[in-house]
Amino acid sequence: MPASNRAASRTHPGSALRIAVLADSDTRWKWGALTARRLATQPHLTGYLLRGRATPTARQLGEVGVRADRLSEVTCAQFLAEVERERYDVLVLALVGGAVQAVLHGVRALWPEPAARPVLVTGYVGVVYEKLADGLLLRHGADLVLANSRHDAGRFRAVYEGVGADAGAVTETALPFLGGAAYERVGDRAHTVVFAVQPSVPESRTDRAYLLERAARHARLHPGREVLIKLRSRPGEHTTHLEEQPYQRLAERIPGGLPANCRLVYGNMGEVLDGTDLLVTVSSTAALESLHRGIPTAVLTDLGIREVLGNHHFLGSGCLASWDQLDAGLLPQGDPDWLADQGVTGAEGAFGAARARLDELLGRGVLPAVAPFYTRVTAPGYLPGILARYHLAPDGTPLPGAVRESGGRSRLRRRLRAHLREAARGVYRHGVQRVAPMIRRLGEL
Repeated sequence: MPASNRAASRTHPGSALRIAVLADSDTRWKWGALTARRLATQPHLTGYLLRGRATPTARQLGEVGVRADRLSEVTCAQFLAEVERERYDVLVLALVGGAVQAVLHGVRALWPEPAARPVLVTGYVGVVYEKLADGLLLRHGADLVLANSRHDAGRFRAVYEGVGADAGAVTETALPFLGGAAYERVGDRAHTVVFAVQPSVPESRTDRAYLLERAARHARLHPGREVLIKLRSRPGEHTTHLEEQPYQRLAERIPGGLPANCRLVYGNMGEVLDGTDLLVTVSSTAALESLHRGIPTAVLTDLGIREVLGNHHFLGSGCLASWDQLDAGLLPQGDPDWLADQGVTGAEGAFGAARARLDELLGRGVLPAVAPFYTRVTAPGYLPGILARYHLAPDGTPLPGAVRESGGRSRLRRRLRAHLREAARGVYRHGVQRVAPMIRRLGEL
């Protein structure tokens, strides 16, 4: 599209911003779509799901509850072809760092000189407790790198400045899904306890079985309470992280089964929190949603306070506790200073700076070429492999055969290919959740 036409489409009075969100999992779709709606009032929202192991199912998308005007599954190269063809004002990249880097280089290949290209927005879906430098440098080059709190914004700028990269894109916001009704306690005890599980934390079968048994024991000790095990996915589905030991299968192995007042549940986290009196987790972002509402929240210390678990992020929060303490009646309350520093409180106006920055960029009409920190000069042994993973050449252009036109393909053939992809995902998930653990156990004999 000619630069003049694209610039005119942005500034036409009353026109809704055309925003495309590219996401690679259910939780990132939720973050990306809600971020788009925080950045613009009633945007024209087009959703793209990056094809891969964690591509969300229809059930997962329905549970997230965020709709788009159009939603389709694409490869990275196909998405770039759509970006070149469509008149998008903003691209929200709700992806792992490597995929963000691939899109950034792909967009640079499309517009290697200053042009009226889309504004590029990216960030993190939740708590950033690992791979800080790696993930941030892979996101460098976006026009806005959203930080979910004042604490994160400071860390992000320090990383960029530490390598001599421009930190101007770092913009303080908050998690876009913080909201819901404020908690009102009824009586002096928790009637509904929710254990929000995570796909990969903890990782081992022994640790996950321990936490599940402790939740069941809590239910037995408190027959007047309802203990809900909030699950992220059904067996065979993937989320942002791999889940090799689903709690559904571990629950089947509990002697005598779960007590009557303890059960497994699915559903939208916001709706679950509407009836929650105590939220328990290892390090889930659900803790921040819970604390935002004022719900008593416990971040478990039973397995230690360790970086690999992510619960070290909650040091100073006032929420670290063990199941023994919860069994004895503890209802942890968040520390006000910690909550403010983490963007948990005061989140209502947190997107003002991001919207102002976006308006300023859109008003320019012409933007400079994307300039990621990683190039063939700064990371010649790292960048080409990342781009190849997404079928892009070292210069960001699609590799031969990466983009296939679908115009001449019959509907039956497209449907067959979709079924084959889903079957392949099923085989992969079976291997992760069934075969791989068995091989590891055999290797320990």
